[in-house]
Amino acid sequence: MTPLDLADYLIAGLMTAVALWRMPAALWGDEEDKRRRALWGCYAGFAAALWTKTPIVRTSLNNSPVVDLAVLIKHYTATVAILAILSYIVAIYGTYPEGGAVPRHVRFARLVQQVAAKASVATLILLTVLFFTVVDRSVPSDRFVSDHAGQWGATLYMTVFYTYLGAASAVCAYQWMLATADAALRHLRIGLGMMTAAMFIGVGYTLSRTLFLWISVVTEPTHSFAETFDKATEAAQVVLFALFAIGASIPAFSKGWRRVRLWRAQVALHPLWRELMTAFPDQPFAPPASLVRELTRFDTPADLRVDRWAADIADAVEKLRHYVPHTLLPAAREAAGSAGASADAYWIKAALAAKAAGAEAGPAAAFDTRHATDQDDEVAWLVRVAAAYRSVPEEAARALLTVTAAGADAAPGSASGTASKGPTA
Repeated sequence: MTPLDLADYLIAGLMTAVALWRMPAALWGDEEDKRRRALWGCYAGFAAALWTKTPIVRTSLNNSPVVDLAVLIKHYTATVAILAILSYIVAIYGTYPEGGAVPRHVRFARLVQQVAAKASVATLILLTVLFFTVVDRSVPSDRFVSDHAGQWGATLYMTVFYTYLGAASAVCAYQWMLATADAALRHLRIGLGMMTAAMFIGVGYTLSRTLFLWISVVTEPTHSFAETFDKATEAAQVVLFALFAIGASIPAFSKGWRRVRLWRAQVALHPLWRELMTAFPDQPFAPPASLVRELTRFDTPADLRVDRWAADIADAVEKLRHYVPHTLLPAAREAAGSAGASADAYWIKAALAAKAAGAEAGPAAAFDTRHATDQDDEVAWLVRVAAAYRSVPEEAARALLTVTAAGADAAPGSASGTASKGPTA
């Protein structure tokens, strides 16, 4: 098996995997979600087309009673996939109020999609007629373009298909290039950029192969040159589909990566959250459970659970301020060697020890408030605090209380005068 043959299997498998991954959302999602259905149709169509290019499938179909059947099936499925991808372009623009202003590029995309729907039917009919009439299929071929180089019937047949494919690739490249420039999110820009590059490769692929076929009609090339050219352009097509499959999946991968980060945040925050909620059992909506039990509460989305835990931790820290002296904060900073997450961890563990030892509630002691810019920033900080909290020995926390007890006795009630506005966040 040659490297190109192996690549054909790999890219067909990749496209099939993406189509299967997208299938549930496309088939059982919202009836109004045309975008997902169109994208899935594109993946499914190209997956079927790519499998007809693999050596085993290609050889089996080409040597069937219908000679070179793999070529016809490949072009049928690819035509359907192209129509789906043009429908996807229109769907991602959404809807506009009736009678309202519609951007020029959106109007253009809608016009192209309408024309393509009619052109696809005409293309399929014309391909079928040409395939069974003018294409020389007396001998099964292995690589259709190189084996039929110099034959006007095959050249005419492929020109019809490449015209449809090249026009669609050019439209996609233009539309996605505009979308890439306007994309605000980094992962979306990367995905659209890869898809745009794939379509530019598609344009070059169709132009080069069409030009090669027509030149071959005039000046028949050697078989070795034709085969080398065929394999080189097929290799470019493998790159095309790899870029397209990965680029179109990046936005979905980013959502999956966010779920992974939320899951890791829950794992990191759970020990700290559980200890704080055990100290204040009336605060959480439900008694804190084990990590496995919390992660398997499928009735609560992960982002909502992390939000709730972050708020619970902040509220519990606010309550702990009433059980410690104002001198605990500088002592915690000194023990941690800084005023960062480690200092917060020392303070929280010492404050929990003070409450557990029976300290009476009093004025709120000083504690730094960290103002987060968004949820991700807040969670990232709390994860650092939770990590530092696990490394703080119980003996060190109790020693902090002993050190600060003298300061509290010397200046009773002073904490209320130095209290900050709220807990860490």
